[in-house]
Amino acid sequence: MDPKIDYKKDYKAFYQPKTVPEVIAIPSMPFLTIEGSGDPNEEAFAQATGALYSLSYAVRMSHLSGDVPEGYYAYTVFPLEGIWDLVDHSKPSTDKSNLKYKIMIRQPDFLTDVGFQRFLAQTVKKKPNPALERVRFERIEDGPSCQMLHVGRFEDEPASFARMEQFCGANGWTRLSKLHREIYLSDPRKTAPEKRKTVLRFPVGQTVEKS
Repeated sequence: MDPKIDYKKDYKAFYQPKTVPEVIAIPSMPFLTIEGSGDPNEEAFAQATGALYSLSYAVRMSHLSGDVPEGYYAYTVFPLEGIWDLVDHSKPSTDKSNLKYKIMIRQPDFLTDVGFQRFLAQTVKKKPNPALERVRFERIEDGPSCQMLHVGRFEDEPASFARMEQFCGANGWTRLSKLHREIYLSDPRKTAPEKRKTVLRFPVGQTVEKS
């Protein structure tokens, strides 16, 4: 059997960046996604997260079924990610009820649209969750992006984003959007806030021709 794919080792550039900013090209990847809005500490967000994990583990454990997906390989389930925005940009980002999100979990390359529909139907029967009807399967390509590893509380992320923007400005890059991606490497239920590890990322464009 082929060795298990572990995102921390096999996709280290995307999931284990350093604690200093860098610019990297992020290729197209398959994701299960759910869109929503509101305070992520409320039940609706927990339901959405639960739906993504239930479906992701159904795909992961499908090798135990009588109908193993073509091209199946063993892998570690990828971490939760989120693209964040504001519903009303006139309000401060500290107002959590004003947050708009698209949360997601990356999927293995063998998952197809047909396979997604199969696993979705199975999960709806085995683990009913109203958020499952909002799950979508899609490919997302971030392209050139600035990223870094943030260690600490979510509330302290603005300082890391400021470092990232400063790095971009000094190296001929500009931030293209106020939207940003977060990848949650730590379980917030088990990790002290000051020790949480989160990959921060936003899209960039080159502003200065490099010689």
